[in-house]
Amino acid sequence: MAKTLKEAPLTTRNARDKLGEGVHWRGIDPEVHLGYRKGKRGGVWLVRWRNGAGYRQERLGTADDSIAEGTLSFADAVRTGRERVEAARREARAVAEGPAQTVRSAVLAYMAERDARESDRKGRPVRSDATHRLERYVVGKEARGNRATAAAATLADVALHNLDEAKLLTWRHSLPAALRSTTRQRLVNDLKAALNAACASHRQKLPAVLPAVIKHGLGTIASGQSYAEPVARENQILTDATVGQIIAAAADVDAAKGFNGDFYRLIIVLAATGARFSQVTRLRVGDVQVEKGRLLMPVSRKGKGAKSGSTPIPVGADILNALAPAISGRASDDILLMRWRYEQSPGSIRWQRTERGPWSAPAEIVRSWAAIRLTASLDDAVVPYALRHSSIVRGIRMGLPVRLVAALHDTSVSMIERHYGRWIADGLDEMAARAVVPLVPAV
Repeated sequence: MAKTLKEAPLTTRNARDKLGEGVHWRGIDPEVHLGYRKGKRGGVWLVRWRNGAGYRQERLGTADDSIAEGTLSFADAVRTGRERVEAARREARAVAEGPAQTVRSAVLAYMAERDARESDRKGRPVRSDATHRLERYVVGKEARGNRATAAAATLADVALHNLDEAKLLTWRHSLPAALRSTTRQRLVNDLKAALNAACASHRQKLPAVLPAVIKHGLGTIASGQSYAEPVARENQILTDATVGQIIAAAADVDAAKGFNGDFYRLIIVLAATGARFSQVTRLRVGDVQVEKGRLLMPVSRKGKGAKSGSTPIPVGADILNALAPAISGRASDDILLMRWRYEQSPGSIRWQRTERGPWSAPAEIVRSWAAIRLTASLDDAVVPYALRHSSIVRGIRMGLPVRLVAALHDTSVSMIERHYGRWIADGLDEMAARAVVPLVPAV
């Protein structure tokens, strides 16, 4: 028969001062007892809890019998004891249900899933951008070729059942100050997605509060960080004349490099639609609807879940005429924009054409885009994404509803308002100015 606990008066210094030397216990929760070991020169707080047939006991800290600084009062000891017991029980439950999940295991699983998804999309083994970021700033990476070693973050070895907001915020503070805010936020989003995926897969063995810990520890704005840096900078908004110069330069570069119009057609579709590279490269011949004067742009793969469908985007006759060679005599299910692939001849420095295939990565146009900048005398800061920025701002300045501009560019109204708010205000001013009419009669 279990013994009845004899409660000792431990709540005040005076009460503890009257106790004799030895260990005295007081219940604070079912099967959890707070202990006070009194010695000749003060006392120490203990906690014990039921563990199988017996009890497990741990030391909490020095009691505040004579010194308050750095010691624990009764209330502090109760709180610390409960936290210690909860942590120990979580640890025991995690071990009993299999190997404990850590931040590292969650991130590695997420990296494998992202790599598999990107490889499936591109038809060849590739490593995703998320993998590169998470290796560099979370789980670490070994030296490979000219690539330096990156040490793993302390956060990587934290067990998920012990993860708290403080650890996540400490990791955020440790990121290099020179890291661009957009890159920083992508990294935070990658880690958040990895941890949430682990929560979903192992929810039976993880604390119920973990999703809230992740949400608040990796929120969009935390620990004083501001992510208000606009994606669309002033020098990325191109005039229609400059876009025309880019298209003309693309034709010259295409001819000079013998691309047979492949590169030129890619650039004009990017400029005419403002779509992302990943969308444009998935266009099929049947998506060019000449009779309706539009392209059916595949939806982006951003966000959660599988997506399908397309967005009709009106284009001019000049764009349709330029695409005519790419659709003539081809099946409607064929990829619209293709390019030649090259291989180095054995034993030679010469490269030769091997087969035609779809564009697969933005890196494939880096050198040709540099040639466009040189030919069109553009600033080095102008990147291909400027064509998307410019298309969005063009729609805003033309007075199109923001919801329509967002739909045509496969994004959200909030994203448009957040990153293009200045041009929305300018467009409204222009529309209001056009509505002004003379009201005072001529004398």
